[in-house]
Amino acid sequence: MTELPPAIPAATLILYDEHDSGPALHLMIERSAAMAFMPGALVFPGGRIEPGDRALAASALVSGAPEDAEDAAARVAAIRETLEEVGVAVGIRPLPDSALITIWRAALKARAEFSALLQETGHTLDLTALLPYAHWLPKLPAPRRFETRFYLAQHEGAHVAAHDEDEAARHVWLSAAQALEGGRDGQHVLMFPTMANLARLAEHPSLALAQAHLAQTPVRLVSPSLSEEDGVRTLRIAEGLGYPITAHRLRGEAG
Repeated sequence: MTELPPAIPAATLILYDEHDSGPALHLMIERSAAMAFMPGALVFPGGRIEPGDRALAASALVSGAPEDAEDAAARVAAIRETLEEVGVAVGIRPLPDSALITIWRAALKARAEFSALLQETGHTLDLTALLPYAHWLPKLPAPRRFETRFYLAQHEGAHVAAHDEDEAARHVWLSAAQALEGGRDGQHVLMFPTMANLARLAEHPSLALAQAHLAQTPVRLVSPSLSEEDGVRTLRIAEGLGYPITAHRLRGEAG
């Protein structure tokens, strides 16, 4: 049996922009074609959990941290990555204005510590603003294997998203159903975890409905596996994890 490479811890944030009518919109970015991992794919903001995220999660600059230290660090990473990638502040108290966000984004890109930026301006993080949604760890012999925690959060304030042009070709606000339709007709490239989570979001098109769903379907580890079925490589996850899509036929795509 092939030994799997160590998983890279990562976090992803699914933002909700809700209106009086219609399903919620979610902020997504199209990864730059120059990126080594998933070039051109439409994804939610997020990235790796850094050592500084773990230190910040255990500091006095954070409130509402869960008992699970890795969960807390992942929430910090999701907040930091969303700020850096699309310029949207979530769970930061008090909510920073656009000018400060611009300064912070430049500093983060220059590898400044997020904790130092918060401390300098008297800001803190409220980790209760993020709701755990999913936890994925693929059983795939890929060169890069990510253990990704997905979180839900309300879009706060009036900050206009602006993607990091080094990492993304564009950003879009789409309902889950719109994103799925774009994937089916070839407008978007959707990886299986993104597609599966979009299908799940489409069944609960508001944050309140998603919260009610989670109350009945607690977060459990999702571990996609790859097999060959009828001559076609197929990614599959277990039933009963809250996903309406449990299999994806690759049809020649990279696994």
